[in-house]
Amino acid sequence: MRLLIVEDNRTLADGLTQMLRGAGYAVDAVHEGEDAEAALATDAFDLVLLDLSLPDTDGMTLLRTIRSRGLPCAVLVLTARGALDERIKGLDLGADDYMTKPFEFGELEARIRAVLRRHAGARGGRLECGRLVFDLTERIATVDGRPLDLTARELNVLQILVQRPERVVSKQHISERLSEFDADLSDNAVEQYISRLRKRLEPCGLRIRTARGLGYALEATDGHG
Repeated sequence: MRLLIVEDNRTLADGLTQMLRGAGYAVDAVHEGEDAEAALATDAFDLVLLDLSLPDTDGMTLLRTIRSRGLPCAVLVLTARGALDERIKGLDLGADDYMTKPFEFGELEARIRAVLRRHAGARGGRLECGRLVFDLTERIATVDGRPLDLTARELNVLQILVQRPERVVSKQHISERLSEFDADLSDNAVEQYISRLRKRLEPCGLRIRTARGLGYALEATDGHG
């Protein structure tokens, strides 16, 4: 799952970024509305954590823009503006949840999971390829009901592949989905994650096929799916 933090307080944004990355999310952070619009125009995010008091625009305006464009991302407003009329306005404009500062990180993480669960359920929260089932809500990959022991980054790579089963996904696309704005992954790093996944998936009737010069495709090899 990829998250975008829109927060003008850089200390808070940095802290949230580190904690959410540690929880297994891919996270980008911006500090102004203009940068948020640029990020949303070029990348796909599952959820936006949106502060309302931005230096160049009001967060409500950005929320209205997100919804008017029909972007499929969930939005969790995270702000010091906790008045009832503000909360009502935010929810009416299309926020999926509204949380006031200060907050406990544990509660924030639980609310993120709940929002993502609702969105995943709305669009179908399971991805399948052969005997593999990837639960988007819980971020668990299972084969025949048994969880695979994967790192957070390996799970992210697997999710990218299982979203397009039997189809080639380019190295560049994988790298872009995994990378933060200022930390692109090398082709070698992507290859290492693919190699690790191969070792875990091949005994389960799945393979990651290399399309030389193009990328990788996840395929079932045991006749299932």
